[in-house]
Amino acid sequence: RNGLYDRVIEELRNAGAEVFELSGIEPNPRIESVREGVKICKEQNVDVILAVGGGSTLDASKFMAAGACVEHDPWEFFGANAKPIERALPLVTILTLSATGSEMDSGGVISNLTTGDKLGRLAPALQPKVSFLDPTLTYSVSKYQTACGSADIMSHIIEVYFNTQQDLYMLDTFMEGMLKTIVMYAPIAIAEPENYEARANIMWTSSWAINGFIDGGKRQAWSCHPIEHELSAYYDITHGLGLAIVTPRWMEHCLDETTVSKYVQFAVNVFGVDASLPPMQIAREGISRLSDFFFKTLGLQSTLSEIGIDRTHFPIMARKACGKGVLKGFKHLVPADVEKIFEMSL
Repeated sequence: RNGLYDRVIEELRNAGAEVFELSGIEPNPRIESVREGVKICKEQNVDVILAVGGGSTLDASKFMAAGACVEHDPWEFFGANAKPIERALPLVTILTLSATGSEMDSGGVISNLTTGDKLGRLAPALQPKVSFLDPTLTYSVSKYQTACGSADIMSHIIEVYFNTQQDLYMLDTFMEGMLKTIVMYAPIAIAEPENYEARANIMWTSSWAINGFIDGGKRQAWSCHPIEHELSAYYDITHGLGLAIVTPRWMEHCLDETTVSKYVQFAVNVFGVDASLPPMQIAREGISRLSDFFFKTLGLQSTLSEIGIDRTHFPIMARKACGKGVLKGFKHLVPADVEKIFEMSL
């Protein structure tokens, strides 16, 4: 609808490139689409993959690129006995939706509805060689997807920011600045879809939220993403929406006297909560303001019940989220903890 497809094809034809297309990549991209892409790459002796789209298109293309260089099924790149990713076809991306940051990192997530799994993988070979980021290409993104993408970006930052390891003050303030950027510009982009300043700020924040820079010297497993991956694996919901619902409840569950100082920093520096209040009150007010931003300002559904999810699969999803029994992160979680977070999200 925005004319990008025709522009891309024209540029490729003018450059003398031979083009083989694979359209229809799903949200929460499927392993079946990856397999189809690998088949095309091998049959047509493809040299370069050009991914035009949002995070799902980019993620699927990364594993097509890797799958084209091996003989085994691409699903074998995932799971406990994952095979190495040593090579991949060069990947070029043209981003049309700001959310996952896949245009500037070496990871991706793929769903397998047959096994009920949604699994991620990182490998240097998956890093795009070139990414084109033009904020005008996101003008046509719907209000709903803009809101979901904004929640996804914030979750990427929160997963790193809420960390018991001390690191550079500069990195914390950088993360706080990115969070404040989304709080400022996401509502503007929803109200004014063709506001270049808003779209540009969201797009650049999306890339920097997950390109590894903010990790600094910290090393900590993520918590909310593995929990949400179970929701979207079982119910095929929009990833950013699932994160918006889960993240405030995860924050509530992890709040105690040993973690409260990070919540205080977040509430005061991101949402301007009064620093003179008691620490626990500041922390809970910070969670409340984040919830209000997701559910009132952005207008996202606030509970799992609203999107048709009940507790039927909570026990098995909680066990799978915890892998070998413990989901390590800001605060280590066992299946009972994850199940409680699902219950809080109802």
